[in-house]
Amino acid sequence: MDWSIQEIARIAGTTSRTLRHYDDIGLLTPSRTGHNGYRYYDGPALVQLQRILLLRELGLGLPAIAEVLHRETDTVKALQGHLEWLATEQDRLARQIASVRQTIDTMQGDGKYMAQDMFDGFDHTQYKDEVEERWGKDAYAAGDSWWRGMSAEEKQQWKERVQKLGADWTAAAESGAAPDSAEAQDLAKRHVEWLRGIPGTPTAAPGGDVKGYVTGLADMYVADPRFAANYGGESGATFVRDALRIYAERNLQAVKMR
Repeated sequence: MDWSIQEIARIAGTTSRTLRHYDDIGLLTPSRTGHNGYRYYDGPALVQLQRILLLRELGLGLPAIAEVLHRETDTVKALQGHLEWLATEQDRLARQIASVRQTIDTMQGDGKYMAQDMFDGFDHTQYKDEVEERWGKDAYAAGDSWWRGMSAEEKQQWKERVQKLGADWTAAAESGAAPDSAEAQDLAKRHVEWLRGIPGTPTAAPGGDVKGYVTGLADMYVADPRFAANYGGESGATFVRDALRIYAERNLQAVKMR
């Protein structure tokens, strides 16, 4: 059994033009082409399309998706990984929804707020293991203590600063600015100053390898779709990375390892 390109576009919530583009770049090849020139897709092709759409949800660009599909040839194993991530996100979002609903009910009811319930699903410690693996337990402990010591207003101000920085990066990238332009380098300076304000990182520690940390983090923005999503996707993250590398080369001094 197979489906026409129009049927798949409608079912998958995409367009025939997009599917033809995927074919042109070798990302999704139709299972057959009819005598009328129409493309048709069978079950395995639909699985491939599902994987492509899942990877796009993670913020990956098409070249990165092609690389992932080429590397991860065990389709079942790859989909199991996607399923685990989706289940985690589903649980987190369900807890956030319940928290917000309870807040609304409280505001409309007796006004007795329960702090321990209002922030379920907003756990900033979800990356604890990853941070400790990358930068050590001391780095996580310092950052965690710093965050917990903030007032609600300070946390909100910090989040707004991060969101503004991300939005400015995205706008600069979409405007076509060059990574070495004055606009991009001003953003890079703001970015490094923001990093310096986070305890536990080499940017905040005297004698820390600021240059190595900034360039390493810049590479991660492109490699990890969770970070790339903060800058409008892979192309935006690439712009941020290139601008930070230039800034680091011009303004930051590397620390030689002994």
